[in-house]
Amino acid sequence: MLSSASSLGRVVRLGIRENLHQFSLLVLINAFVGAMVGIERVVLPILADEQFGLASRVAILSFIASFGIVKALANLFAGRLSERFGRKAILVAGWLIGFPVPLLIYFAPSWGWIVAANVFLGINQGLCWSTTVIMKIDLAGPERRGLAMGLNEASGYLAVSLAALGSGYLAGVIGLRAAPALLGLCIWVCGLTLSALFVRESLHHARHESASRDVTAFEQRRSFFEVFLITSWKDRALFSVSQAGLINNLNDGMAWGLFPLYFASRGFSLPQISLLSGLYPALWGIAQLGTGELSDRVGRKNLISAGMILQGLAIFVLVFSPGFLICAAAAAFLGLGTAMVYPTLLAAIGDVAHPSWRASAVGVYRLWRDAGYAVGAIVAGVLADRLGYQWAIGTVAALTLASGVVTGAVMYETHRTAPALTLAGQSWRSSPR
Repeated sequence: MLSSASSLGRVVRLGIRENLHQFSLLVLINAFVGAMVGIERVVLPILADEQFGLASRVAILSFIASFGIVKALANLFAGRLSERFGRKAILVAGWLIGFPVPLLIYFAPSWGWIVAANVFLGINQGLCWSTTVIMKIDLAGPERRGLAMGLNEASGYLAVSLAALGSGYLAGVIGLRAAPALLGLCIWVCGLTLSALFVRESLHHARHESASRDVTAFEQRRSFFEVFLITSWKDRALFSVSQAGLINNLNDGMAWGLFPLYFASRGFSLPQISLLSGLYPALWGIAQLGTGELSDRVGRKNLISAGMILQGLAIFVLVFSPGFLICAAAAAFLGLGTAMVYPTLLAAIGDVAHPSWRASAVGVYRLWRDAGYAVGAIVAGVLADRLGYQWAIGTVAALTLASGVVTGAVMYETHRTAPALTLAGQSWRSSPR
């Protein structure tokens, strides 16, 4: 890997091995970021039903909608702000904003407090998770970007799974409120301490990568509006990535809000619901250890398309399965399909976007992706209220299948031996095939 001296006098090297200490620390920190979400995944839908008496599925899923909207916007600003103020400052700010979350859940006298808690959680997740992604892309360099994203997302979603399982089982011992509150405070203290005291700035790694590549045609600074248009629509690969990310989190928002209620309506026990709710993100997390690196070898496009199609089929099986064991198998395949997609989408962004505006492109992509939480919560809630759980879940399955087909038809392959940065801004007609 190329190296140079930074403005701080430190030698800058790109690569996971060359930055192993900081990279490993960021993997651990992202586990704490993911665990902050995991404490809610089993408990809150049941809390809404049992303690707050909410009959409307739309009202119950309002906490996911608030989370998704705020997180999407926080993602958008996290990328741009990290280019201006540095990555570490945004990471620490995200943890500070997360402090009220467990307290609001524990003391909430009404459901509005839970919605407010998820506003803070959305900001925390948008700033912290986006920044850990950006910092790992900075450190890893272009050669092992898929592996870097696989490790990042694996740590986060394994932690989501473990926290979901832990809070579900602990809720049966100390209560539906005390379980997420206690776990949440412990997670917050660990995440903030590691981020504030031990993380080092990685912005100079991105500047080093930018300076070391012959990408003169794309080195001019792009306005935020230009980056938004390129990532959202103008570039076929980035458009494909953005729509797949949105639909992926649309089905995850549905799974988060409706699966516990749907499984409860079928007579599953709380331990069974906890297992099913934790199994999906567990397989999602574990499999990313392999799928991220696999995308470095076989490319991004086919993994994304096939993963979305597998997710759609798994959701169909879940909603029409006759028993617990088949539900568990379908949840495992849903996790595998998501693992094929999640790190690969981020790696594709890194392939196409120039280092000088890559953080902003990641922010725009994550805006669209996490808007899926809000869309999924609203769509699933309305359909569940009007037509029932099966129609709501089946509709989301169909949308997921369609997204996989669109990706296969529209996206071009982004991972190449030649510098992929020259692809940035390619139009629909001129994109390489």
